[in-house]
Amino acid sequence: MTQWSITGGRLTPAQITSVLNLAGAAAAADSVAPLSEHVLLHLRYDAAAPENPGADPVPGRDLVLTVDGEIAGYAYLDSPGHSDPDVSGELVIHPLHRGHGLGLALVRELIAQAGERRVRLWAHGDLPAAARLARAAGFERFRALWQMRRSLRDPLEAPRLPAGTTLRTFRPGQDEPEWLSLNGRAFAEHPEQGAWTRHDLELREQEPWFDPAGFFIAERGGVMTGFHWTKIPGPVDADQGIGEVYVVGVDPGERGTGLGRALTLAGLHYLRDRGLTEATLYADEDNVLAIRMYEGLGFIRWSTDAMYGQCR
Repeated sequence: MTQWSITGGRLTPAQITSVLNLAGAAAAADSVAPLSEHVLLHLRYDAAAPENPGADPVPGRDLVLTVDGEIAGYAYLDSPGHSDPDVSGELVIHPLHRGHGLGLALVRELIAQAGERRVRLWAHGDLPAAARLARAAGFERFRALWQMRRSLRDPLEAPRLPAGTTLRTFRPGQDEPEWLSLNGRAFAEHPEQGAWTRHDLELREQEPWFDPAGFFIAERGGVMTGFHWTKIPGPVDADQGIGEVYVVGVDPGERGTGLGRALTLAGLHYLRDRGLTEATLYADEDNVLAIRMYEGLGFIRWSTDAMYGQCR
């Protein structure tokens, strides 16, 4: 390694390809994807498409670290919320370029780019190397996201909806406004899910995995009261098919009625009927009620993502 530099600005298509390849190399080396779905969607749809009328009107910042002209690292810094004193980011270093202080250099540049706001960083898989980097940069672990799994070969009880509630599937082109309103209420205290915009929803509707047949809507009197959006990331393999409880949400007024459990079961039955053998989901470690429900449905903790923040 001889010379390295960090640059910002809109990425070119060639740079996007290099960053995606870098992320793939890191995932192969670490057995965990280094970038979240949120960042990958940004790279695929927003990063090089200012002329696209569907592009994010307020995209975050891309930082590229090059070594001798080749991309060896990448970092992304979200656009800050108007009242949020913190701003979230993610980064990845190519496995062949680790151990030279490049990760710390990228973290310091993220801090500089954030200005007066404190930086929060996701560490997917919460690997020891990420924890060491966080300590070296003056960050501390303050949040954890559990990945939980269960077999779909095990018995599944039938979903029991609250009285007066019916179930249907999502209607693209019609349901977006009401769903976004419900999602915002259901996740009003969630820093990522509760902030979804029409753009965030439409990006996912463009993804190859999107299937409204697996997007369940609960209604009472024609009004949405809850939902369970399932996700099948790739082709179903009879031995390794894993489906995802992508997001389950209920209106605050429906909490305690059993609607969340019923919606989760409806989605699990759908995934099993599609031939999948396992289900996965993500839940915040401190969301005790949700974790208790999922454990009651047979899910167990599988892995952990951690978020680190600058020490105050």
